[in-house]
Amino acid sequence: MKIKLGIRIWILIAVLFLALLSIAPWKSFSDGVLIKSVEANSTAFNQGLRQEQVIKAIDNQKIETILDFADVMGGKNFSINNSLKTIMTTNQGEFILFSDTAPEITVSELPKTNIKTGLDLSGGSRALVKAKDRDLSRSEINDLIDVVENRLNVYGISDVQISSVTDLQGNNFMKVEIAGATPSDLKDLISQQGKFEAKIGNQTVFVGGEKDITSVSRSGQESFVETCSQVSGGGYVCTFRFTIYLSPEAAQRHADITRNLEINSTQQGRYLNETLDLYLDDVLVDSLLIGEDLKGRVTTQVSISGPGSGATEQEAFEDAEANMNQLQTILITGSLPYQLEIVKLDTISPNLGREFTRNIILLGILVFIIISIVLFARYRKIKITLSVIMTMFSEAFITLGVAAMISWNLDAPSIAGIIAGMGTGVNDQIVIIDESVSNKHISIKERIKRALFIILGAFFTIIAAMLPLFWAGAGMLKGFALTTIIGVTVGILITRPAFANVIRRMEE
Repeated sequence: MKIKLGIRIWILIAVLFLALLSIAPWKSFSDGVLIKSVEANSTAFNQGLRQEQVIKAIDNQKIETILDFADVMGGKNFSINNSLKTIMTTNQGEFILFSDTAPEITVSELPKTNIKTGLDLSGGSRALVKAKDRDLSRSEINDLIDVVENRLNVYGISDVQISSVTDLQGNNFMKVEIAGATPSDLKDLISQQGKFEAKIGNQTVFVGGEKDITSVSRSGQESFVETCSQVSGGGYVCTFRFTIYLSPEAAQRHADITRNLEINSTQQGRYLNETLDLYLDDVLVDSLLIGEDLKGRVTTQVSISGPGSGATEQEAFEDAEANMNQLQTILITGSLPYQLEIVKLDTISPNLGREFTRNIILLGILVFIIISIVLFARYRKIKITLSVIMTMFSEAFITLGVAAMISWNLDAPSIAGIIAGMGTGVNDQIVIIDESVSNKHISIKERIKRALFIILGAFFTIIAAMLPLFWAGAGMLKGFALTTIIGVTVGILITRPAFANVIRRMEE
């Protein structure tokens, strides 16, 4: 029997095609490596390299994998006295870099599809954060997210997701997820308020943030680790130095405060009798001498320095570099508006995610086999069995397409929601089949209408049950609720009518 395709089936086919375009599986045939992050103010950044660009070739050598990238870059002889030319060809054009160090970028393999996975599948750390000793409104949480995003962007961290969540009691939290980060890394990044003040005596000259600081040098001759020396008793100390540029208002405060200071003569030179003291979270981190030529002078350029220490010279150098980067970040972004505390801190291993994915695939195959056997045993018709199975997987595929389209990170609850949607779909299709084969005294059209009415009532019940999960557990079950709602909505609007159309034509 030949079944004529109706408008509802054509709609299903069109939506499946759009889902295929959204997921884009042909990405797996693309060559190159994906830029995950670019160090701000680095040579690569200044020349135009950005996150999400795809490197196709380096110095006319084709790049297909990360190993190709590592081989080409490892073969270049970078050194302090040897500035090399590097030509990077990307999907957005060609970039020419001149540098004595390797480009400060991180890369990864190209994603196979547009589907994004959450920490449950890719691994990383998650923190649920609130302000200490106070409750924040939704607008205050959004302001906090803006500052934290700015801080993480300055650090050059990629694969970070920051969002606001609310629990059932109405408490607002900030959820931070960073792929590949350890819990200690995440704690260090977001738990420190980062309040920076520069004082002369008890008077504040400037604070971190855009209000007082217009620019912070982060590379070149205005930002570097300048000296390293061994100290008595073992160990090494290195000193970093970088330049900042003040706003006119901050520069004027500096002039007003220094105007009445006295000048002291020392063996190192002539300096004012007060120092410029740098405080980070109310702790003195360094004191800078102020040259006599800066007395009462409106200057917008200030040199900041600080130390780093370690058991070896290399460790001291790396510590100084890390301290400099942290201080530069706080000077750029300013302090967090509230002192934060981490309510919940989790870490997920990528191995666990791979195991979970493998189990889900095996479970899907097992469910497919069981449902096929039960349906065929119940109805004894291969066409009905195939129609149910194809419709079930169509709903899952469209749900994945919608998730890829809205860039939703699929985590374990989201996958569970897709499975729940598939189960609901099978149940609804059985309702349609049973209604269509019963009550032969009324028309098949009326029987299908009755089945769809029952399904519509179940749809609103599921939606009502899912909505509270958006806030339950401070939003941790939002993925389950969202993908379940997407799945049942796709079913009620697209796949259930198409399946009913198939069953009606079979009966006719």
